[in-house]
Amino acid sequence: MASSTDSSSSVDEEARRLYERYQTAESDEERHAILLEMGKLDGRRHEEIYEALEDE
Repeated sequence: MASSTDSSSSVDEEARRLYERYQTAESDEERHAILLEMGKLDGRRHEEIYEALEDE
């Protein structure tokens, strides 16, 4: 169970860093690229949730 907690906290940390980068982005292109990264991260987060539900 510790690994899922570690994984969740690392995803949360990555999301925080992406949000900070988004806030300081200087161009629409840069913000768009960061949003794409956020979407990929969100997909990983959902994948982890579904895997955990399957294990229950």
